[in-house]
Amino acid sequence: MSSKVMSAVIVLGLVFLVLVNSLYMVTERERGVQLRFGQITHADIKPGLHIKVPFIDNVKIFDGRLQSLDVPQARFLTLEQKAVVVDAYIKWQIQDVEKFYKATNGELYRVSQLLTQRADSRLRNSFGGLTLNEVVSGRRDQMMEDITSNLNSVALKELGVSVKDARVKKIDLPEDVSDSVFQRMASEREKEAQEYRSKGKEMGKAIRANAERERRVILAEAYRKSEILRGEGDAESASIYASAYQKDSEFYSFYRSLQAYRNSFNSASDVMLLEPDSDFFKYLKEPSGK
Repeated sequence: MSSKVMSAVIVLGLVFLVLVNSLYMVTERERGVQLRFGQITHADIKPGLHIKVPFIDNVKIFDGRLQSLDVPQARFLTLEQKAVVVDAYIKWQIQDVEKFYKATNGELYRVSQLLTQRADSRLRNSFGGLTLNEVVSGRRDQMMEDITSNLNSVALKELGVSVKDARVKKIDLPEDVSDSVFQRMASEREKEAQEYRSKGKEMGKAIRANAERERRVILAEAYRKSEILRGEGDAESASIYASAYQKDSEFYSFYRSLQAYRNSFNSASDVMLLEPDSDFFKYLKEPSGK
């Protein structure tokens, strides 16, 4: 390879290297600053293709999307000095990239550390001014809105980031009091269960007494109706007998006597003590019964 070709290759390589170090891209999801010897020369670079002085200017690119920060669990005291373990999170986003870089040097862990400290302080103060019932009820939403607004103003001023939202994920009781609280809840539920059982037994007795009363009323009504029907049947039977007797009194008397003989002498052990001239034997002596 000749010296001219070698020189051309070197020149082309240097030109390519200069071009590569002169151009940079910032996307819609990113925020950036341009530095020269450590000093910011161009803050908040807009999305697109840009040119910088190669080997002199330096570009710092940061994620401009919404970031999530989990605040470590912490133990706070409520207004009535009850301890709770709170687990929260923060949603933040770079707002002023120049201030953000100056405050954190572009290191996200410093943002997390500073936001966590501010959030811990404000959560502690907020929980200390509310009762446990207010913390877990509707007052919590208002409390978190106040904390979000306060954190946002401080973060914008100190870090150049905006806090979009701060929320409590979970509120637990410390382990050293969970057992006692569980036992108290269990005893309260047992007491409530006993009250329900007592009410159930009382209602059961009332229902059974009412059912027994209705049973007696139904049986009495049924007995009354049966006696009426029995009386009506006896009356109708007597009327039929009387009507039959009126049609042929001699045959009716004979038929009734035969029934009496059949019922009286249906067993060999039956014994009757009667006078010989009793009317009971009149049809045995004479077929006419006279």
